[in-house]
Amino acid sequence: MAAHVQDVFMLFGDSITQEGWEPGHNAFGQRLTHVYARKLDVLNRGFSGYNTDWGIPVFEQCIAKTSDPSAPKIRVLAIWFGANDACILPSPQHVPLARFVANLKQMVGMVKSPASPRYSPTTRIILISPPPVDTFVRRAELQARDPPIALDRGFEVTQGYAEAVRDVAKEEDVAFVDVWTAVWEATGKDERSLSKFLSDGLHLNEQGYQLVYQELIKTIATKYPDVHYDNLGPTFPPWAEIDWENPSNSLYTVRKAD
Repeated sequence: MAAHVQDVFMLFGDSITQEGWEPGHNAFGQRLTHVYARKLDVLNRGFSGYNTDWGIPVFEQCIAKTSDPSAPKIRVLAIWFGANDACILPSPQHVPLARFVANLKQMVGMVKSPASPRYSPTTRIILISPPPVDTFVRRAELQARDPPIALDRGFEVTQGYAEAVRDVAKEEDVAFVDVWTAVWEATGKDERSLSKFLSDGLHLNEQGYQLVYQELIKTIATKYPDVHYDNLGPTFPPWAEIDWENPSNSLYTVRKAD
């Protein structure tokens, strides 16, 4: 029998991914885990403060090589970066836009390219853009620190990185969740209204994560309906379908043949 029992839905990114599982943010992480229960294991691989430069070495360790038969299959892989890469110099988190694009392509290629040792043709890849930055709230939050910190992000700069994510998704023919536009339009395109969806000018609040959840599920339904939770059966059979006389006949089948 294989060492694993269930395929995986992995979210890989920065603090905006990491915080999606915090109490009060259950509109995102908890809801994903709930709808995919007994179908896919939803994994949080968010790393606060990380950019794509620092993410790539971690990504290489999170994605198993094709030659490892004991590793669970990643059926859905959502990559969510840009919020830190878009920091303004001299921030050490800053990654130039061209290198950010190259880094995203490298991550996608690790999974999508037949030449990659991590090649997985059954993995459905989704790129997610960062949300807008509320520079009014972000500046006030940084200035209130001891010592005060200068504004580290720009509204238009982050928008440019969000657009770059969209372009990479189109070029690589993978799904795209446009969080930037969804949040921006939900505010009526008013930066001072971003506090409805952001907790500190940068990170999403519960309403923000709820919006992301809706956009993510909608994208999966449209682009990758085969891995939508409504179209996946349970890893193990419902109790009424178990062979009660010989339960091992039905309970030791880890997955159907691909």
